[in-house]
Amino acid sequence: MRVFTILGPSQSGKTTLARALADLDRAMGKRQETATVAAMQPFSFMGEDWAAIEISGGAENQAQVGPALTASDAAVLCVPADPEAAVLAAPYLRQLEEAGIPAFMFINRMDQAKGRIADIVAALQTYSQHSIVLRQVPIREDGRVVGAVDLISERAWKYIEDQPSALIELPEEMQQREKQARSEMLEALADFDDHLLEELIEDREVLAAEAYDVATQVLQHGEVFPAFLGAAEHRNGVLRLMKSLRHEVPHVAATRARLAGSQKGLEDVVAVGCMADQVKHLGKTVLLRALDGGLEQGHSVGGSTLGGLTGLSALSDGHGGEDGNEPGRVAPQRGGLMAGDLGQAVKSDHLNLGYCYSADGSAGLPSWAQPRPSTYRRLVIPVHERDEARLSTALDRLRGLDPAVRLEQDAISGRAMLHLQGPLHLRRVLATLEKEFCVEANSERVPPAFCETLKRPVEQQYRHRKQSGGAGQFADVLIEIQPLPRGAGFQFRERVKGGAVPKAYITSVEAGAREALSQGQYGHPVVDVAVTLKDGKHHAVDSSDFAFRIAGRNAVRSALYQAEVVLLQPIMRLDIHVPSVFSGSLIPVVSSLRGQVLGFAAEEQAAGWDVLEVLLPLAAQDTLCHSLASATRGTGWFEAAFEHYEELRQEESTPA
Repeated sequence: MRVFTILGPSQSGKTTLARALADLDRAMGKRQETATVAAMQPFSFMGEDWAAIEISGGAENQAQVGPALTASDAAVLCVPADPEAAVLAAPYLRQLEEAGIPAFMFINRMDQAKGRIADIVAALQTYSQHSIVLRQVPIREDGRVVGAVDLISERAWKYIEDQPSALIELPEEMQQREKQARSEMLEALADFDDHLLEELIEDREVLAAEAYDVATQVLQHGEVFPAFLGAAEHRNGVLRLMKSLRHEVPHVAATRARLAGSQKGLEDVVAVGCMADQVKHLGKTVLLRALDGGLEQGHSVGGSTLGGLTGLSALSDGHGGEDGNEPGRVAPQRGGLMAGDLGQAVKSDHLNLGYCYSADGSAGLPSWAQPRPSTYRRLVIPVHERDEARLSTALDRLRGLDPAVRLEQDAISGRAMLHLQGPLHLRRVLATLEKEFCVEANSERVPPAFCETLKRPVEQQYRHRKQSGGAGQFADVLIEIQPLPRGAGFQFRERVKGGAVPKAYITSVEAGAREALSQGQYGHPVVDVAVTLKDGKHHAVDSSDFAFRIAGRNAVRSALYQAEVVLLQPIMRLDIHVPSVFSGSLIPVVSSLRGQVLGFAAEEQAAGWDVLEVLLPLAAQDTLCHSLASATRGTGWFEAAFEHYEELRQEESTPA
């Protein structure tokens, strides 16, 4: 079985293309979908097993692309026939180049083309370091695309609605244009083949067979993007694309070698998880692709025994069979998986999406396959208190199904905090919790992570005395609390003379001070202060660690309420990655969120992309997720790291 991933912007026709390819020989298996994000369609073409993994478009779904590409032999980038929409393909072109995977481009909906093919390719080329090479040119009648000419075979095909295209004579008015386009294609291929270059220099005729061989070699080395034309909705150009997939896509051995060479520790990989889902009454299911033969139920995969395994690669005999499959449809495979086969693993809770598996362990996917940073934060709270424990379990299991979900506990509220790709990702997670785990949950914004500090020193004395109800308690302390430079943290000092406070009790005073600093006047932690124990008194009988801890805590609390306190907000340093066409429009967006643009520069490893360095309050980070998606048409993303705290101005927030 050979596997390829279909990816591209939203509304580019990926689902239609996948179904059109699978239906060419009327031999398709059951389509499997994962939470409306990924789908796998097994099918047969000319007696060979295939599977198309389709990933929904949109920045918040791109985390699913990495696992799918890791398990695939090739990719098909589906793009609309519109130069203005080329920027929407930029994130996918970037990831395909980072992956080094053989990739085709299918310019879809040619019947609705909004520009010249040359303009579409030029717009796409802006975001690709590899040459995009047209393998076809369109045939037009009255301004409409009615067919295409294959530039290698030099055959002309006329589109027929919902049928294979018809072979026709090359129109006379197309001959000069076709000759020029073929010459440009061969020149692009000759950059990677010396013999072909020699033939072109000597003006010798290049045979179609040789051109196909060079195109195949160049594709398999990931050096160009061959571009095909069509309209999947009408089945136009689909057969030509499928034939190129059949002749040019490498087999699983090349995929395994590419993966082994991409990152240390992947040399012994036997399987990759490419899709995962939670199915009610069945549990976690992981779609595995075997990269090495002989994968069976009961074998050790990922350091533990593989549970139930259902293969999807065997073909029926075309007449139905004992399983009752429809004639000509793909039947489930009952035995183990051979190299290249796909199989559904159940009762294997140790398997997760986003990992490569050897027999005795697992390793993370290569860096190019990792999801973009999950920078959209939300608290998740169960609707019913009785579901608190179930929610915790469900969220933990979700991490194994979705590599873009990060889970931690919010330090302020104590609630579960999810780091996600955006609001649509959040909506999908909440729907999965309700549908598959029967846990209703709501989301809330994460409370502001403010801190407090002092503007001037304060001295405070506190005496703790209790003489009734058992053993007495006595402790007397004199402390001074003063501000420190930003980022200095907490310091405790003591200047007690003459043993007024025994050394055994000084650590108790420090513990009490730390406890008091955990919550200041406005309910936030107090940072960047020094507490100095200057003097005190003790009693030989009634003093204790407990008494001095209470005295230290209450002395600091009293001092805080007398001091001039200011709020501090965390400032994050962001690297915002955007297509360069959007760089200028982001500056007012950042400014409106009280951020500061430090500068921007072109990304060396990604054609057509810029990186903006920005300082932004953490409280504005979620808003930036919305604004960035709008300003960049869903193509931009950012990385965030804590930079420093700075004073919160009165107009930005009023303490409650």
